[in-house]
Amino acid sequence: MKWRLLRTGHKSGAWNMAVDEAIMVHVARKAVSPTFRLYGWAPPALSLGRLQSFERDINPDGCRRLGVDVVRRPTGGRAVLHDNEVTYSFIISEDDPMLPSDLRDSFYLATEGIVKGLAFLGIEAEIRGRQGGGSLADAYRSELRTRPGADGSVQSGACFDSPSWYEVVAADKKLVGSAQARLSGVFLQHGSILITMDTDKMCQVLKFDDPADRERAQAQLLDKATSIEAILRRAVSFREVEEAVIAGVREHIKPIELVEGELLPEELSCAEDLMSQKYAADSWTKRR
Repeated sequence: MKWRLLRTGHKSGAWNMAVDEAIMVHVARKAVSPTFRLYGWAPPALSLGRLQSFERDINPDGCRRLGVDVVRRPTGGRAVLHDNEVTYSFIISEDDPMLPSDLRDSFYLATEGIVKGLAFLGIEAEIRGRQGGGSLADAYRSELRTRPGADGSVQSGACFDSPSWYEVVAADKKLVGSAQARLSGVFLQHGSILITMDTDKMCQVLKFDDPADRERAQAQLLDKATSIEAILRRAVSFREVEEAVIAGVREHIKPIELVEGELLPEELSCAEDLMSQKYAADSWTKRR
């Protein structure tokens, strides 16, 4: 059995999301095999969760000032600032015998290879899950309903500031933020592996009613999240992380082969349509 590996480089947020959905379309048609993709973002982009409020959570003036695009993901959860990171996506048909039906087990299938890849970099990471059951939709609704607590914590729209249903942590802090969707019989999980983390920039592109709330949110991000360079205390390149993650995924999915390939012409055409009609359109990005 073979799965496809794609390395699609640094592209715009609208293009990146369009490509993930185009792959889903072609996996649903059985035109391509399960696909593991690695990519980056140029320019930096803020991605919103599918159900997240643009008006409530996003500061468009801050985004424009800092040259940050805004795009809405097809997956749930909160906002992620995609800047100096490696992003992964894993796409597989729901009827594939390799894909578990359980939320936790499907997360492990998509993520354990990344944990192994981080180990190749010298980072001891693990997958942690919150207690309790429930569906993926329940998880995202719970996450979006979270409000400030009695301890004075502040709700922000940031993914790395929220307790995800399952997450990859290192040094007791969130290192990889992931989100899932199941659409038209296809499973998608994608997520951010942070090389560096700019908490000031993250809080500048989010909306806060009070400047003091912004400062508290930034402190919370520093307390709850981390990055590869913060852990290793050295400079790390996109390519180094990319190669380590590929090695980890290959080890995790044995005896399945991970074979490097390219997007089909049909996938590229589909992605172009999805970008222009959906992901680059305000009707999608600002729909909530």
